[in-house]
Amino acid sequence: MYGAEATISGDFDTTVYSVSYIPTNGGEPVEDHKWVIHEELENPGEASLEPGDEVVMNATHMESMEGATATIDSAEQTTVYMVDFVTTDT
Repeated sequence: MYGAEATISGDFDTTVYSVSYIPTNGGEPVEDHKWVIHEELENPGEASLEPGDEVVMNATHMESMEGATATIDSAEQTTVYMVDFVTTDT
């Protein structure tokens, strides 16, 4: 992705979370991973979650993240951008 030209194709106001979790493949615990968005959580409800809350992630942007139980470390309201790009190495 580094150095790739990108086009912003969408922007969304949401909550982003820093989370800690154990990967579903049994790998080493991941601490303070930034970022997972509210919409990547299983049944999060409408309200933002708080530090210490436990959630199941539906995120797939990291290996063995989908289905893992995570603890919320921090939460921030922000704008998240969706981008379209072509990788520079393929």
